Amino acid sequence: MSDFSPASSASGLCAGLVMVDIAGTVLDDSDRALLGDPHVGGLILFARNVRDAAQVRALTAEIRALRPDLLIAVDQEGGRVQRLRDGFVRLPPMAALGRRYEEDAAQAISDSHMLGQLMAEQVLACGIDLSFAPVLDLDYGRSEVMGDRCFHATEEGVIALAGAFAAGMQQAGMAATGKHFPGHGYAEADSHLALPEDPRTLDQLRGADMRPFARLAAQLDGIMPAHILYPAVDPQLPAGFSRTWLQQVLRAELGFAGVIFSDDLAMAGAAMAGSYAERARAALLAGCDMVLVCNDRPGALEVVRYLAREGDSLELPAAPVPAHTLRAREGHRLNATEFDDACALAEALCDEAEHAG
Repeated sequence: MSDFSPASSASGLCAGLVMVDIAGTVLDDSDRALLGDPHVGGLILFARNVRDAAQVRALTAEIRALRPDLLIAVDQEGGRVQRLRDGFVRLPPMAALGRRYEEDAAQAISDSHMLGQLMAEQVLACGIDLSFAPVLDLDYGRSEVMGDRCFHATEEGVIALAGAFAAGMQQAGMAATGKHFPGHGYAEADSHLALPEDPRTLDQLRGADMRPFARLAAQLDGIMPAHILYPAVDPQLPAGFSRTWLQQVLRAELGFAGVIFSDDLAMAGAAMAGSYAERARAALLAGCDMVLVCNDRPGALEVVRYLAREGDSLELPAAPVPAHTLRAREGHRLNATEFDDACALAEALCDEAEHAG
């Protein structure tokens, strides 16, 4: 028997604001109860939820039968961040495209588009709506947690390659989510384990790390802010909890109108905001449209219960942009020749990355 009784209803503002996870490769009764709660609007899958493509299709079909409106996500960036592996094309780290960009920029941009489309097509075929990609962070050679996840060290390289990758995703029918606003590449600490700090001023960030977000804001469907403190801009709150960053900079200055996803509230970089309920409240009040609570079921339950109890009293800066609008849509499939070419490209770039590393 489940220890969680879902709320019977949620107001329009509070419905679907939380993305949660599950423990295994099938749903259990506690999963069904949680996913049935109207405050839950999304589910993210991890490697522990994946055996092979057929099992993932069966899992997502069961989820759809329970909640047809649920947004199902995964992290399928490539390289070391690839949750779907058995039965899926092995994707290279995006830095491999960056190295190719330095040799032949036009070819690298074309390759990035093809890989974005290939990744999205395979993910969508399993009943998953989106991968949280592309990474827009600059590679300063300082952050081990980012490293080869970054496309390039320059703003121009990231804009060109990540923009092409996002366009490939969108051509396949998948929304594109840029991360980690306003830039994770300069801070050395891993926000999974600590709260990193970036001492640069807003003007310095505007001239570097923010440029990919600014240039691609109109193209992106979603953006995920970083659990990083930028004390010269907001000395109290990391970007994902800061109205300064989310309302004044991202919404007003950059004109971003899509979905703002919090990064995982279970990460150490979010702990400064307090309990899970307090973290969710702070993120939502700052302007996040959906908060992620992963790898801690009691924390997810705490957030859902908090919203059921007090969500109607939250003074949000604006009505949340509905995350379900990022569900999979009709797209273009690679033909057989294009698919084979994309697979060969991915394999070649993986080999190059292994030799480079």
